[in-house]
Amino acid sequence: MFSVPRNISFVGKAEYMNSWKTKHLFPALGMIPIDRGGGKKSLVALGAAEEVLDRGELFGIFPEGTRSRDGFLYKGRTGVARLALKVGCPIFPVGVVGTDKIQPPDAKFPKLRKECTITIGRPIKMDRYRDRADDRLVLRQITDEVMYEIREMTGQEYRNVYAGKSSDTEDVEQAKVGTVGEVAVAAS
Repeated sequence: MFSVPRNISFVGKAEYMNSWKTKHLFPALGMIPIDRGGGKKSLVALGAAEEVLDRGELFGIFPEGTRSRDGFLYKGRTGVARLALKVGCPIFPVGVVGTDKIQPPDAKFPKLRKECTITIGRPIKMDRYRDRADDRLVLRQITDEVMYEIREMTGQEYRNVYAGKSSDTEDVEQAKVGTVGEVAVAAS
């Protein structure tokens, strides 16, 4: 966030608002609280994100909905596609590698003097989807395109299930840990 000349707002889990340590800090840094229960609860956060984009600012969202604890890249949720289509702005896939060295899962504090690599992908423009914006399959197609781009940038192995879900038929292998996929939605 500090290396980009424009303001970037992100969604963050609403539970951060319950702690005195983060209740004021995170919103001051541009965090938009999101109820991760999904459905209509998450639409409130996307409405706030729409306002951010209407002001010409950047909005970042983690399409998996949570940090990958095992390093696999999981199926993305369609909120980013819905938002980009509604506002008419491009989606920039972003791959972040090495966060496990900075702050491993369950660590209380980040480690100093560690680095990560951030790669910003080509913009995915909404023009070609505009005439089919109400089609649920289009939302899935856009989201899958975003996840494919993140996979190409990070080298992660893709799992076609939502993070936190499991499938009995999948072969689980050890993967690179600490890779994060995120998306920056940019106002036109």
